[in-house]
This record gives sequence, C-alpha cells and structure tokens, in this order.
Amino acid sequence: MALAAETSVEDILTTLADGPPPDLVVIDSIQTLWTETVESGPGTVTQVRTAAQAMVRYAKESGATVVLVGHVTKDGSIAGPRVVEHMVDAVLYFEGDGARHFRVLRSVKNRFGPTDEIGVFEMTGDGLREVPNPSELFMGERDGSSPGAAVFAGMEGTRPMLVEIQALVAPTSLGTPRRAVVGWDGSRLAMILAVLEAHCGVRFGQHDVYLAVAGGLRIQEPAADLAVAAALVSSLAGAPLGHDCVYFGEVSLSGAVRPVAHAAARLKEAEKLGFARAVGPKLASGEAPTGLKRAAVAQLVDLVTRIAADGAGATAPRREQRG
Repeated sequence: MALAAETSVEDILTTLADGPPPDLVVIDSIQTLWTETVESGPGTVTQVRTAAQAMVRYAKESGATVVLVGHVTKDGSIAGPRVVEHMVDAVLYFEGDGARHFRVLRSVKNRFGPTDEIGVFEMTGDGLREVPNPSELFMGERDGSSPGAAVFAGMEGTRPMLVEIQALVAPTSLGTPRRAVVGWDGSRLAMILAVLEAHCGVRFGQHDVYLAVAGGLRIQEPAADLAVAAALVSSLAGAPLGHDCVYFGEVSLSGAVRPVAHAAARLKEAEKLGFARAVGPKLASGEAPTGLKRAAVAQLVDLVTRIAADGAGATAPRREQRG
C-alpha cells in the first residue's frame, strides 16, 4: 500500500504509470482534484467532470479498480456536480452521523448487480464491524409497552429487516398543526393521514404529528404504510400495540391494504426474533405460512377497529356515520 498527497490529475496519473498497475486506487476526494487542461478552480463542474473522465479512462486502460470518494451535502446528495454519478459504474452512499454508532452502506447505482442491497456496520473503537443481523441492532432497546410504537417488518434488497416506527400525536394550539418526519417520506405521511381521516374517521386536524424511524434508518418502501398507520392510531388512542406483533402492508387511497412482496421472508425474520403475531394483508397464493399468528386486514378501518378494541380503557377512534 502506498500513500501520496497530491491533487494534480497529471501528477497522479504519472505516478500510477511508474511501475506495475495497482489493483486498487482510492481518490479522496474527487472535488479536490484539478487538471491543467481546465482553467477553472477545483470543485467546479468542469474540473470534476474532466478529472473523473481521466480517472475512468485510466481504470479502463489499466484494469485497476478506481474508487472516487466524494463529499456529500447535509441532505445526503453529492456536493457540487452530480455528473460523476453518470460516469462511474457504481455509486455507494455511506450513511450515518456521529450521534449513532452504526453506519449503512447503500448502493444507488450498480451496472453489474442490484441497487437495493445495503450493508450495516457498527462503529467501534477498533473501526467498523459488520452487523450480520441488523434487526437485532435496531430492535435492541425497544419498549413495547408505550403507545405509538409499531414494529415494521421491512425489506432492504433481499434482506428482511425489522425496525421500529415511532409516532407522537399531541394536541396543538396552533392554527396549522405541525407535521414532522424523520426517516420516512413526508408526502407519504400526509397520504396516510388523509386516508385515516377520509375512510376511518380518525381526525388529526387538531393535533401535531411527529413520526420517526428508530435508530436513524431511512426506509422508502410502501410496505411501511400499515405500520405507520398503526403507530399513529396507537398514539392518538393511547393504546400500546404490544411487544410481540409486527406490521407490514401497503395502503391505497381507497383505504384497502394491498399485498407486498417477500411476505414470507418478513414473517420468517419476525419469528426468528421472537415475535408471535403479524398484522398485514392476506398472503399471496403459493407463499408458505409460518408459525406466527396472522391477522389479515383487508381495509385500513379493520386495523383501526382492532387497535381500538385492544386498547383497554383507551378512547377508541370511531368511524363517522354517513347519512
């Protein structure tokens, strides 16, 4: 292994050409490189594009694997020009912050494989350590006795993963209630709130709504709809959902709970971690059942009724009567 402090593209390529080609070249970072063929400063669109083209050309000619490290902004996108994403074979994001001890390696582009796989690593005193079972990491400190917490049986690529979705619904004195989301899509939350109000008679107009995915993980699949709805209704009604139940299912605008892919894998992961019940859509034909006690819900109002019935002493949300 050899280290060098250099930002000139021409000097880097000359150094790499001196001797046998390396197997791996790491450039940290692409925004600091500059080339004499361009007059603009480092980090500009032209400089980054030209420097990346030179390194890609070297990789193809020499057969070496070139890793270009790029800075990202606070919202997680590549700082400066995104033109690099279109030039390389794979784009990997290393997600995490200093407040949490784990990091997620996520693929968003891969010309030679899937882009929906992730790797989870734990930051230790000796460096990064792979987490073979991320569900245990995200579920390790869960309190199932509190309302507003639902366990979502999700999928990250081909890997099933259980995460906790937390919701807080509190009365507000403001004219416009707050809607805050961490780790999920804010527009998706607005849709779930609208479906709950239109088809289930659950009103959130006089309440602030806060939603977060525990552990700092970001989820995007629509299968989290049912878990989000369960957490919202649980918080509003003050009814805990129980510590041994998982939720998954996509909610349509009509209030129907739609089937999702890999249901059997989700249930198997939940059973492996000690969960006894699962609430979700009906299993598709051909999917093998597991040892979990299944509660199939066809409409979102069925879930609301179930939570209201299980919440002893809680004020149950009621479906409005239509004349």
